[in-house]
Amino acid sequence: MRAYLLSRLGQTLLVVFLSLTAVFFLVRLGGDPVLLFLPMDIQAKDLNEFRERLGFNDPLAVQYGRFIGRALHGDFGESLRYKNDALRLVLERLPATLELAVTALLLTFCVAVPVGVLSAVRRGSWFDLLGMGGAVLGQAVPGFWLGLMMIYLFSVRLGWLPTGGMGGPLHFVMPCVVLASFYAARMARLTRSSVLDTLNEEFVLTARAKGLAERIVIGKHTLKNSAIPLVTLAGLDTGQLLGGAVITETIFAWPGLGRLTVQALLNRDFPVVLAAVFVFSVTYTLINFAVDLLYGWIDPRTRQRPA
Repeated sequence: MRAYLLSRLGQTLLVVFLSLTAVFFLVRLGGDPVLLFLPMDIQAKDLNEFRERLGFNDPLAVQYGRFIGRALHGDFGESLRYKNDALRLVLERLPATLELAVTALLLTFCVAVPVGVLSAVRRGSWFDLLGMGGAVLGQAVPGFWLGLMMIYLFSVRLGWLPTGGMGGPLHFVMPCVVLASFYAARMARLTRSSVLDTLNEEFVLTARAKGLAERIVIGKHTLKNSAIPLVTLAGLDTGQLLGGAVITETIFAWPGLGRLTVQALLNRDFPVVLAAVFVFSVTYTLINFAVDLLYGWIDPRTRQRPA
């Protein structure tokens, strides 16, 4: 177990390092960020002085080495736009994104798992056709289009929900539905497929032959043994929900990390972009690590597999 934990820790550090390295070089392909914050009529002397103070006159390799050295101490520099510590800005916005992502994930499970299970148990029924038809539609409709249509219908036309921002429970409704729509559809289809496979197993047939109630057969025997692919997808979806929140937060003016990242990219605010990638990478790898630990609880046989 100790060797496994160390192995996973090493993989986590490698993923974070490669992510930061890739973004460091990619964001510099967009041009000189110094020109964005200075007036058009600035003199060349002042421009060079400002660039020298920020370290952009140094060779790229020197900038990269300095960046990695500071990143090891959690220092990603000062935001070029907000004149504040970049990592602090990112961490201040992270709770809002986590609230939105966790709420959307709960909505995904509350809708997708019951629909998937009932569709498998009632295979070929009208409920199965309706549920899987809705799942296909949920995967086909773009999130940004769904968000705009919901704003037009429920905010502009009906006036039931706020158009955006973060506040009371009503502010969560549209962003959570938009964010969860794609993932709930995919989870429902996987749940149905996994439960159908498990229903044909011998232990399920034996449980039914013993006369156990159908709710016990499904809830205790079938669903738990179908959970491994669901947990895997849930782990991936949780990480993707954080990334997918970028579009949703922009549409609904949600003051989270995704919206801050988009603004930083548009403004070429490199320190904030790099700090956001660092937080996203660490969060994503920690979620996958937690999923691996859940495997051992759901299926004890996985504990015996070599890391």
